[in-house]
Amino acid sequence: MHLAITGSIATDHLMTFPGKFADSLVPDQLDKISLSFLVDDLDVRRGGCAANISYALAKLGHRTLLVGAVGRDFESEYRGWLDAAGVDTSGVLVSKTRHTARFVCTTDTDMAQIATFYAGAMSESRDIDLLAAGEDFDLVLVGPDDPEGMLRHTNTCREHGIPFAADVSQQLAWAKGDVIRELIDGATYLFSNDYEAALIEQKTGWSSDDVQAHVGTRIVTRGKDGVTVYPADGDSLHVNAIEGVVAVDPTGVGDSFRAGFLAGVAAGLDFERSAQIGCTIAASVVETVGTQEYQLDRDSFLERIGSAYGETARSEIDAALSLA
Repeated sequence: MHLAITGSIATDHLMTFPGKFADSLVPDQLDKISLSFLVDDLDVRRGGCAANISYALAKLGHRTLLVGAVGRDFESEYRGWLDAAGVDTSGVLVSKTRHTARFVCTTDTDMAQIATFYAGAMSESRDIDLLAAGEDFDLVLVGPDDPEGMLRHTNTCREHGIPFAADVSQQLAWAKGDVIRELIDGATYLFSNDYEAALIEQKTGWSSDDVQAHVGTRIVTRGKDGVTVYPADGDSLHVNAIEGVVAVDPTGVGDSFRAGFLAGVAAGLDFERSAQIGCTIAASVVETVGTQEYQLDRDSFLERIGSAYGETARSEIDAALSLA
C-alpha cells in the first residue's frame, strides 16, 4: 500500500512543570491571564505530526512518502535520522529563507499541556504539488499543516480520486466551520480525539450523524479510555488502551496511534486489529520523552499485544506486520 503523509515537520522543545496549571487559573480572571511557569527541564527533540507518523510507520515496516516543508537546518541531522529509519523524504520541500517549524510545549503533572507553535518554513507547504511529489497513492493522510497547504492537498485528492484521511487536529482551534467542512468532506478516514470530535461538530454545525454521513470511517481516540471506531458500514467498535502504562509525556501519542492504525489497514487487517496496533505503539510513545525516541522491539511489542488483546490478536498481527 503506497502511503503519503502530509503535514508538519518540526523541532520539539518539551518542558515539564512540577505542578498543575489548573491551580494557577482564576476562573473569573481568565480575560486578564498572565502566567509564567518555572519548569524543571528542557528536552529538544525531533517532531512534527507528519514526521512522527512517517517515523512510526517505518518502525512498523511501511516505507511512506513524507510530504512537508522545512528549513535548511533540517538537512544537518533530521533528514538523515528519518532516512535511516526508512522514511522516504524525497517529498520534503526545503525553504531558502525560513527555519523549520518549532513546537514549544509545557506539560504538567496531570498531563495537561500549554503549547505554542511557530510555523516557519511550514507556511511554504502550500507550494508543494502532491502529484509532483509522487503518484499512484493508495491513501494520503492530510495532517495539520499550513492551512492553504492542507486545503490544496485535500482538493488534489478529491479532484484525482485519491482516497485520503483527514487529520485536522491542532488546526481545529483556528479553523472556521466552512474550512473544516472542506477539509473532512469525502475523507475515507477521519481521525480525531474526543475533544476534537466535539469541536468539529460545534464549528461545522453538523451532528455526529452528519459528520459520519460526510466521511467513511471515523476514528475517535479517548486517551486512557482507548479508541472508538465508527465504520462507514456496520456497528461501532471499541478497543481499550494498554493498561499499566506509566505516562511520561503525551506529546506525539496521537500521531503514533494514527501510524499504528494505518499500518494495520495497509497490511490488510480489520479495524479492531488496526486499532490494537495503534494503542500499543501509543503506549510506547507516552512512556518516553520525545516523539521519536521510543524503542520498538518486535518480540516485546507482540508480547504486549498478546497480554492486552489475546493470543489470536498477537498471531494475526505477527503474520501481517514486518517489524524489524
